[in-house]
Amino acid sequence: MDLEKESNPQNQNSTNFSGRNCKWWIKMVMSMVFVLAGQASATLLGRLYYAKGGQRQWIAAFVQTVGFPILLPFYLLSSSSSPNSTTSGNTTNQTKSPSFLALTMVYAILGFLIALSSFLSSYGLSYLSASTFAIIFASQLGFTALFSFFLNSQKFTPFIINSLILLTISSVLLAFQPSSSSLAGVSKAKHAIGFICTVLAAAGTALSLALSQFFFRKIIKKENFSAVLDMIFFESFFASCMILIGLFASGEWKGLRGEMEGYELGKVSYVMTLTWTAISWQLFQIGAVGLIFEVSSLFCNVMSALGLPLIQVFAVIIFHDKMDGLKVVAMILAIWGFVSYIYQHYIDEHKSKTSNSTENNANANGVVVTKPPV
Repeated sequence: MDLEKESNPQNQNSTNFSGRNCKWWIKMVMSMVFVLAGQASATLLGRLYYAKGGQRQWIAAFVQTVGFPILLPFYLLSSSSSPNSTTSGNTTNQTKSPSFLALTMVYAILGFLIALSSFLSSYGLSYLSASTFAIIFASQLGFTALFSFFLNSQKFTPFIINSLILLTISSVLLAFQPSSSSLAGVSKAKHAIGFICTVLAAAGTALSLALSQFFFRKIIKKENFSAVLDMIFFESFFASCMILIGLFASGEWKGLRGEMEGYELGKVSYVMTLTWTAISWQLFQIGAVGLIFEVSSLFCNVMSALGLPLIQVFAVIIFHDKMDGLKVVAMILAIWGFVSYIYQHYIDEHKSKTSNSTENNANANGVVVTKPPV
């Protein structure tokens, strides 16, 4: 995408930059809406499944990944219309496609991590309230920062460090007062299991996001919508197959009919709850990969953390979750951490625009701009 900017004539720089910047923000807003709406609705529907009689962790994990077929029309359309090369001006940029074996390994690794994280998160959600689960799961931002530091050379500024500390503290505060955030009838031991599973799920999700960015840069090496759809479609396919194996191996499938008949809201509501959970998670997946593609895996996690207030408010309204002082403090810290990271992103964008403007003006005046050695 940067090649397109560099190859444009000087008298078209401003116009093209403004147009592409507008399109970039449109894609960003759509991805952020998908992440926030998809995550909030999927988490609440997952809690509804358990609250009304659902007991199958493998089923709850399966619906987190099985929604990928709804992307098939877009995937086929993108595959048929996507060019093999990107032409900008008189310059043609041809990227060698990775081998079938390499792509299969990439999608299988990501699919395994997604399957593992989905099962752990479904297990954790069965023992935690929706609001508690959401706050604990925000710890994935800290894990993503750690993984991105080693895999993607993520730079840590004071604002990013402040954001990570605040979000991490907000997620672990509840561990010191489990009694106020436990579900009725859930023992302390099961609450602890739910807490541990949720933290491990957050770590697995963070690793999959960081690896997605790493694989995009090192192996896939394509910056187009088709590559993003490939990533979502095939990693979800592998994850669904792995979870399906676990579903049959565990024997959970044998009790599905009885669970459907005993569901408090009825059979139709049982099917609709699982269906819309699958669709919601797929919307989240689309938005997440879009944010990774456009910005970074760390920014995707920050947007996920921003969904905390949505889940908190709706959990109180729908499930009558307790909103004590500890949860309020944790939520405020999470929002503060998000604002801190967004401000750093604003500073980076402002510096980038200033630098590009200075360089373009210098080039237009015939001045050669050289950067000092680092």
